[in-house]
Amino acid sequence: MKEDGSSSSHVPISDSKSILKSELLSLLKTYNCYHEGRSFQLRHREEEGALIIEGLLNIAWGLRRPIRLQMQDDRERVHLPSASWMPDRPSYLQKEASPQDSKVTAKEPGAPHANKAEVSRDSSAPLEEEEVPQLMRTKSDASCIIQRRPKSRAPGEAQKIRRHRFSINGHFYNHKTSVFTPAYGSVTNVRVNSTMTTQQVLTLLLNKFRVEDGPSEFALYIVHESGEQTKLKDCEYPLISRILHGPCEKIVKIFLMEADLSEEVPHDVAQYIKFEMPELDSFVEKLKEEEEREIIKLTMKFQALRLTMLQRLEQLVEAK
Repeated sequence: MKEDGSSSSHVPISDSKSILKSELLSLLKTYNCYHEGRSFQLRHREEEGALIIEGLLNIAWGLRRPIRLQMQDDRERVHLPSASWMPDRPSYLQKEASPQDSKVTAKEPGAPHANKAEVSRDSSAPLEEEEVPQLMRTKSDASCIIQRRPKSRAPGEAQKIRRHRFSINGHFYNHKTSVFTPAYGSVTNVRVNSTMTTQQVLTLLLNKFRVEDGPSEFALYIVHESGEQTKLKDCEYPLISRILHGPCEKIVKIFLMEADLSEEVPHDVAQYIKFEMPELDSFVEKLKEEEEREIIKLTMKFQALRLTMLQRLEQLVEAK
């Protein structure tokens, strides 16, 4: 890896580091061989001499605090009730409605039927390779204490419930369950390319699930199986980092975590994380014994030096 990424033979890893294009292509070939026959294979192309890689990037949820989903969704459809009067239409024609119009008018008061039709149309649409946005909830969420809805409701209460329902990319949630914590370790994915920085990937992921919190409150971490944990800087490219760390997610995963609750774990510390407390206590005892031996050794060394200095001073005094 070199510091200068301006040459067309290099691909930038961050603002100050780059990798040889041939080396990255070799790693990409290994990555695609691992995911052969699956939708996680990455494609690459060149634009104006620059290598661009694109595809799906898996990101695991590692949040400790609940997140809040937005109450508005840009994919919601607005259903306007049809009025009995229409502009630019004679009054005598408004009274004479066709049989088809009468059928539609009869169905209009049942607003939930229209919602069901929209949901069924959305469900019948062809799915893309990218997964449908779904968030696995933990057992500590408010969803666990939601009581079963009664079968019959008053018209006013039903209208209030419909007013508090909202859609997230086709999935409906109630306002009472819009605040929850995704299950730790559950995996989602986003379609990214090698030119997207950490902040851009975070923004894309949060927008996918309509998360109300901003990207500055989160961070992406490279988490190793050993427990080593490294934060991706804002100037780094997560897809490039994924390729560099290999395709196997049992060894290395990319986690979304809170920026203020997470911290980096160096390799020297990570190697002790998986030990049990009795084993760690024995390590501490051995370190204390070694420390005491070093203290005794240093004490004897300086006592001998002090004795030598005193003897030399006595010799100098006697010589005078």
